[in-house]
Amino acid sequence: MADNLMEYKCPHCGGVLEFDSASQKMKCPYCDSAFDVEELKGRDQGLDQAPPAEQPGAWAQGETDHMGVYTCKSCGGEIVADKTTGATHCPFCGNPVVLTGQFSGDLKPDLVLPFQVDKNAAVRGLKQHMSGKKLLPRLFSKDSHLQEVKGVYVPVWLFDAQVEADLRYKATKTKNWSDNQYHYTETEEYQAARAGTVAYENLPVDGSSKVPADMLEALEPFDVAKAKPFQTAYLSGYLADRYDLTAEAAKPRAEERMRRSAEDAFRSTVEGFSTVETQSARIQLQDSRVRYALYPVWLLHTRWKDKDYQFAMNGQSGKFVGDLPVDKSLLWKYRAIYGGIIAAVIYGVAFLVSHL
Repeated sequence: MADNLMEYKCPHCGGVLEFDSASQKMKCPYCDSAFDVEELKGRDQGLDQAPPAEQPGAWAQGETDHMGVYTCKSCGGEIVADKTTGATHCPFCGNPVVLTGQFSGDLKPDLVLPFQVDKNAAVRGLKQHMSGKKLLPRLFSKDSHLQEVKGVYVPVWLFDAQVEADLRYKATKTKNWSDNQYHYTETEEYQAARAGTVAYENLPVDGSSKVPADMLEALEPFDVAKAKPFQTAYLSGYLADRYDLTAEAAKPRAEERMRRSAEDAFRSTVEGFSTVETQSARIQLQDSRVRYALYPVWLLHTRWKDKDYQFAMNGQSGKFVGDLPVDKSLLWKYRAIYGGIIAAVIYGVAFLVSHL
């Protein structure tokens, strides 16, 4: 499968070029030469064609059913990757390679959002994420070991659609007052209606089973306005996967997000009431369109006390997410302190009221 492998060689020294997030150019790590991505556009000729057929190798039958075997053009080493891997590094010489067959024909993305923050920013992001967390075990930041930091282009489906909504609500207004003898409550009921159309553009849905959908959604928003037409040059130096969840399989999640968002948007306009209850909601999606894009994500893996912790950072904005461990002894301590304060306040108020 050597013909499916692409390396971007520096024309000055022969080193392998990598995409540099700071300059948004292809840079050589050896002679510091830099090249505009557009200059390398010709290297992607042929991606619109169907991927070439795989050639049989020396592996036994069935051994490569869920992986691909490639030959590094720099050192001749054998690269083994699973069937969705689109960009990786040679395990022998470390050179970045792009598996172009994963992005050919119908697999070719429409857009790519280039990385804009680098690996050092991801490591700093983890430190900032831990800073100020009062319930974080004191030894976690000191004794936890950063196992892996990797920049990954995650496959994403971008959905456009018109959402027509017709909603009916039951709303109430409640008024309370008292006299010398009684306490009164008056409740008025209203019927509220909302209808209209909401347009959604580039609503993302995770196209990879390797990255949890809730983690990717927690990293939003990504600025699609900064996306570029797909070129494999942007992948050099990073990891990348092609989708293993089709657009059709991702569509229900997109529709669910649109419906929920539309309901929330219309519900927020029903104001000035004590309670609001949705009685009926008719929401229809029309003019649906989908595109295929790659989103930049830094994935970090730490290990502490034989337990793994996963974190992620938006490769555009630097937004950081991930769950941290909690020191249970500190948690109970704070609960006891705050519980005592609340009890003291309640006691003080009750004492004052009893002596009025």
